[in-house]
Amino acid sequence: MGTIHRIDVSESANISVVRFTDKKIIDPEAIQELGQELFDLVEKDDRKKLVLNFSNVEFLSSAALGKLITFEKKAKRHDAELILSNISPEIYQVFSITNLDKLFQIKDSEADALAVL
Repeated sequence: MGTIHRIDVSESANISVVRFTDKKIIDPEAIQELGQELFDLVEKDDRKKLVLNFSNVEFLSSAALGKLITFEKKAKRHDAELILSNISPEIYQVFSITNLDKLFQIKDSEADALAVL
């Protein structure tokens, strides 16, 4: 397996907790790599329970949001459960304006997310 650059994955029981290494997810190349690393989690590693922890993330571009939506679809196709957690109020605002708060399951904290998976 290649080096993971854009995300850090840790295992908690059978749940994969994903943290983002970039504070601002804006750069198209970074978003491309990030997307690929996320897709691999469900497509190659066949992980079924995922928590995306956004505690490190201060800003997401619309392209990054697009990648998350694509990832959500891929996760569904592979019967993987996906929960987002620790989203800052600023980013949450973007989610709610774009109705993504309805698409994604979102919990306040990683502990809350782990509790429902």
